[in-house]
Amino acid sequence: MAGNNYLDLKAEVWETGKCASCGACVAVCPADAIYFKTGKESAHPLNSGYCKDVNDGVPCGACYKVCPRLHRTTPELIGSYIDIVSAKAEFGIPRKQSGGAVTAILASALEQGMIDAVVTVVEDPWTLRPSSAVITSDEALIHHAGSRYNWWVPLVASLKEAIINRKFTNVAVVGVPCVVEAIHQMRESDLDLLRPFRKYIRLVVGLFCTETFDYEKLVQDKLIAQKNLDPLDITRFDVKGKLEITLKDGSLTVLSLNEVDDCVRPGCKICTDLTALHSDISAGSIGSPQGYTTLIIRNPTGRQFVTSAIGNGKLSLEKGVNMESIKRLSAKKMERMPEEC
Repeated sequence: MAGNNYLDLKAEVWETGKCASCGACVAVCPADAIYFKTGKESAHPLNSGYCKDVNDGVPCGACYKVCPRLHRTTPELIGSYIDIVSAKAEFGIPRKQSGGAVTAILASALEQGMIDAVVTVVEDPWTLRPSSAVITSDEALIHHAGSRYNWWVPLVASLKEAIINRKFTNVAVVGVPCVVEAIHQMRESDLDLLRPFRKYIRLVVGLFCTETFDYEKLVQDKLIAQKNLDPLDITRFDVKGKLEITLKDGSLTVLSLNEVDDCVRPGCKICTDLTALHSDISAGSIGSPQGYTTLIIRNPTGRQFVTSAIGNGKLSLEKGVNMESIKRLSAKKMERMPEEC
């Protein structure tokens, strides 16, 4: 792929509707020339008109190297792993999703100095509007627990803030499968420009994902305008073959995926990865009883962080994950695989 630059990325991904809008190209562009338009939910990034390769003849190609849509993962139901367990946090997390296991693992790692920053999703408490952030304390992490990863956020873009600008050297990233695939490309690449990301990303937690939604389209246009729901009344979103919205009074609003299809990010419609195959730990509510998180511990790095959280009294594990429910939803997502793949 030597010689590829943002024009190739634009032609092959941005202009073909394949873009995951993960923000990886934004993070790695050394000229800060790739960006998302502020305040807009666009289908793909923009370029300022400058490129080291195109304008100055200086080889780069970092944006092309990390794009998850140019390095398609071979579809697998579960992928490789060491263990699959149900887990829950052993301390109070007021707004936790499922068992709070991901927050427990990361809070423990921050407390013990295993990581110094977490790139994750946060949300405005009044509007639910999401954004990515770099969190450096377990208190802040717990405060933001429960932020909705169903919303689209160009999460990987914040790696530039964490690693390049703020010089953190032990960074954890929590994201959906396209985010995980982009980081996998960073970790695997021998491109010198990607060395800081390759060296300083310590842990990758991948979240089960069927699709992500545009905030404006789903909340403003669908839930507020059509369903008369107040964002402040929403306590939880779940996507398990349908969109389930739990309100503060305990009531449930259920929308079929057909009803919210126009709110789904365009690039999601070609993604076949449910369980974030290239993460160190995958996590989701599917397969575990209520109040627990399913953890797929994929490699020794993932096991080290889980074991540390258990030893620190932050996390407990149980066996008995319903594998069939995970496989069933994963198989359904794999049906999206385009013919050219």
